[in-house]
Amino acid sequence: MYLAFVSLKETNALLKHPYLTQQPFNRYPLGIRGAILLDYFLRLFLPNSTVWLAGHANILLAHVNPKTVPLRIRWPLLGLWGACLLGIVLMIIFWGLMLTAKQ
Repeated sequence: MYLAFVSLKETNALLKHPYLTQQPFNRYPLGIRGAILLDYFLRLFLPNSTVWLAGHANILLAHVNPKTVPLRIRWPLLGLWGACLLGIVLMIIFWGLMLTAKQ
């Protein structure tokens, strides 16, 4: 919520995703907005990765130095995507337990 209502404009202004040169952030569909935020997250928290999504994010956002990005930008992104990824792992564990439970 904090990211969406307070720091989103500042995050986009500081990190400058290449997609934002085509049109403003709010004109993109929700899926692309999420992908832009995921690219920011991957660049900031996996800056040396060269494979898969993190590698592509590092190529797109090569102009961003993760060490100079302030914490007020980092923490909302970590909260959003960290919670999503943790939730996916927990749902897999939950369904695994549900499917293997004996009645």
